[in-house]
Amino acid sequence: MEEEKKVCASESAVDGSRDVWSSEPSLASSADHLVVMVNGILGRETDWKYAAEKFVRELPDKVFVHCSERNVSMLTLDGVDVMGGRLAEEVLEVIKSKPNMRKISFVAHSVGGLVARYAIGRLYRPPEKGSMADSCNEESKESSVGTIGGLEAMNFIAVAAPHLGSRGNKQVPFLLGVPAFEKVASCVIHFIFRRTGRHLFLTDDDEGKPPLLKRMVQDYGDLYFMSALRAFKRRFAYSNVDYDHIVGWRTSSIRRQSELANWKDTNNEKYPHVVYEEHCKACSDAEQCDSTEGNSYDKIEAVRFLTRMNTCRGACYRLISCILGKSRC
Repeated sequence: MEEEKKVCASESAVDGSRDVWSSEPSLASSADHLVVMVNGILGRETDWKYAAEKFVRELPDKVFVHCSERNVSMLTLDGVDVMGGRLAEEVLEVIKSKPNMRKISFVAHSVGGLVARYAIGRLYRPPEKGSMADSCNEESKESSVGTIGGLEAMNFIAVAAPHLGSRGNKQVPFLLGVPAFEKVASCVIHFIFRRTGRHLFLTDDDEGKPPLLKRMVQDYGDLYFMSALRAFKRRFAYSNVDYDHIVGWRTSSIRRQSELANWKDTNNEKYPHVVYEEHCKACSDAEQCDSTEGNSYDKIEAVRFLTRMNTCRGACYRLISCILGKSRC
């Protein structure tokens, strides 16, 4: 136990954030990869304590982990856009305080996945014209996709995030797929989860604009939602196939109902909680538009846009409690 305490050093700053890095100065000084961890609804930065320390133990000379604190507890009910704006400001402050950072990754849980997607839309910096014109060398190719807050975008990992929202049949498992329950939920959710609830059930109407989650499936105004996602070298969407009563498998894995994979509980030696993994190739507009199943147009549009880039989608069995350190793994 004493040995483990020496592996990582962490501090709770005045603002409540939690930073984790190697306690060995020689290793910590070489870390140039900022990993931002974002909690879900009604969560806190301490939710990530276990996972953050695991990251640093595995990669002590490479990563500096920042557990976001700007959207905790009741603040997570203020709306995805408000939370995303706070997160973007927080990340810029961390980058400014850590000038040695060169790369950035996001790991986000539940609604935190939507918040992180909004934040990177704010943080995205388009490539300079020179780098777009001259993309012969590797450095130019990297810069031609733009950056996140001036840093090279590496991994965007969303765990059980309701990318398609919570509105629709079986999107919220504890409603049991009963249409009457789901209809009532969409009408009263804002009384419980306030503005965030409206965003999740696509009932928001900001000055006549489309619902926020629909806006977030493409670049919208000065918010580069999709360009920012494309900037990341790797994108992962992990979803729970069971034991998640809040976020359905379909919305967290960005699939239509007919695309849900057949799976069986397996005992993978390397990743025992991953029961299905799919490396998705980018789909063209023509391929995506062929779908004629009975989902709403909004859902088809969201799936079409969000699968236009290469993404790894993993189906997991009780993964969330393990990465948050809430049960034995």
